[in-house]
Amino acid sequence: MKLVIIFGPQAVGKMTVGQELAKITDLKLFHNHMTIDLVGNFFDYGTKEGKRLVNLFRQEIFEEVSKSNLYGIIFTFVWAFDMQEDWNNVKRLSGLFESRGATTYYVELEASVDERLDRNKSVNRLKHKPSKRNIEWSENELKRSLEKHRLNSIDGEITYPNYVRIDNTSLEANEVAVLIKKKFNL
Repeated sequence: MKLVIIFGPQAVGKMTVGQELAKITDLKLFHNHMTIDLVGNFFDYGTKEGKRLVNLFRQEIFEEVSKSNLYGIIFTFVWAFDMQEDWNNVKRLSGLFESRGATTYYVELEASVDERLDRNKSVNRLKHKPSKRNIEWSENELKRSLEKHRLNSIDGEITYPNYVRIDNTSLEANEVAVLIKKKFNL
């Protein structure tokens, strides 16, 4: 069993890279908006109820996948490095899978803000993430998050084994997926 965690700021390409990685491996993709947008039909993610339901659905999926005979799963999300809660969530997730014999791989993506603003409007992103279809709101949220949180690590901050940081500003998603597959022999 393999757990590949792809993280980075909004619109950096996590889902798209995950889609490409799933195509060239036997890994299943679970991008964070699969639960955010499901729950968003009832409760905003920022509410107590919304967060509880998103976390509940994710936990149940992680539990079942970690016990299954699947090859593995790719999970994507935005990691706020200035929030201990996010560090705890990563530790809990990797711990769940590793307690059942899985190996965790950590993939950090980074890209320029201009590139991310362009990607924020991509057809693929809007197709798979209904909550991002309000472009003005989504762009403002992307910019606000830069002021509020640190969404890429500081060099040397992540000390987990099986970690790679990729600047994908000028790379296509399929190129990044091939790099990840080769790096971790997936």
